[in-house]
Amino acid sequence: MGFAQALRTAGCSTLAGAFLFASAPLAAADQVREDQWALKALNAESVWKISKGSGVIVAVIDTGVNSSHLDLQGNVLKGKDFLDGGSATPEPGRDQDHGTAMASIIAGHGHGSNDGVMGLAPEAEILPVRDYGTKGPGLPASIRYAVDNGASVINVSQCFDSSSQEELDRTSDAVAYALKHDVLVVGASGNEDDKGGACYPAASPGALGVGAVKNSGFIWEGSNPGDFVSLTAPGTNIVSANGLNNGYHAANGTSDAAAYTSAAAALLRSKFPDLTAGQIANRLVKTAALPDSEKGLSLPDKRYGYGIIQPLSALKDNISAGSKYGPLTVPESLKEKSTAPAFGASAEEQERADQKALIIWAVIGLAGLAVIGLVILLIVKRSRRNRNSNGGPAGPGTPIGYPQYGQQPYPQQNPYHQPVSPQPHNPYQQQPTPPHSQLPSQE
Repeated sequence: MGFAQALRTAGCSTLAGAFLFASAPLAAADQVREDQWALKALNAESVWKISKGSGVIVAVIDTGVNSSHLDLQGNVLKGKDFLDGGSATPEPGRDQDHGTAMASIIAGHGHGSNDGVMGLAPEAEILPVRDYGTKGPGLPASIRYAVDNGASVINVSQCFDSSSQEELDRTSDAVAYALKHDVLVVGASGNEDDKGGACYPAASPGALGVGAVKNSGFIWEGSNPGDFVSLTAPGTNIVSANGLNNGYHAANGTSDAAAYTSAAAALLRSKFPDLTAGQIANRLVKTAALPDSEKGLSLPDKRYGYGIIQPLSALKDNISAGSKYGPLTVPESLKEKSTAPAFGASAEEQERADQKALIIWAVIGLAGLAVIGLVILLIVKRSRRNRNSNGGPAGPGTPIGYPQYGQQPYPQQNPYHQPVSPQPHNPYQQQPTPPHSQLPSQE
């Protein structure tokens, strides 16, 4: 159970206190909308004129989702509960707000023109998968379930480490399974700062690891750095929905940042349905930005990755599609190799396949030799008949030799043109003052 006992803090423990408006949520819901600073920073109003995530399913592997919350009604699918043996609905238990919070950041639609929580992709659908912490079967089963049930983006706002390489490999195999089926896995980088380290599935090859920034645009002090961090997104003083009733709370963490990034991916998958998961990640990476004072960083940086997500630019900018897997690290099982076994094939199965291929090629080779022999035999017979009928090897009037054929030169290949990437947008040029509200300070 080494893997299951090594849940790392990716948001749950930093659900920074303060349940807000639990007793009278409707009276304060307009303040909730006002305090969603991340939507303003990400130009949500302009983004929604282009895409709202319609037609995209985002799986949320977490503590369950409160499907009856006013801000989520109608956007939550049936899903599955792995914590209770799959027999219950994936609704959260008492004091389990984390999954509902992530779902509302992704696909909350509010419940009035200026009331409640709006997600960045308010028309996306949420597939809730209740599997969190040390009690579930582990992420591999949950990720595969989400892939097999229609998700095109999977949000994992939790992360693990383990002393068992086998268990880490199982998680990475599940991420590879998702990528093979064109599903993007987004993972939180963890909330332990430099005391942390690699966190899975964010660190799994093929996943998109996400760190957190403050409303100043600078990195949040708790965000885990590492080579596996690809992007950053808002992650402090984030207002979201409660797991029970219709209340709200505020939190800090890379969990929230991962949820915003999953929402941005949903916007892109809705707008560009023909792009692969890697090409969606490519648009996010190519349009990411840094604070002015950090623009000299060598990218990807261990804290910021390629920068802070800019969903409006990712939707609007002219960006070449790029390769199938884009900036994602390609899992070994998906790399093209002439001798590589098929995905999921055992060594014995591959050996049988190799033997079968050898036999097929041997038969093709023998058939080819037989055809060549037959052609030669026909030519010899015909030549003999010609000699007998024409009295000589070249008979009267038969030209000797072949005419010369002119050769046209091959056209010169045009070099590939690499489009110049647009200049990154400057996130949060003016460091905003945190909104005056009933939200408690999280730092």
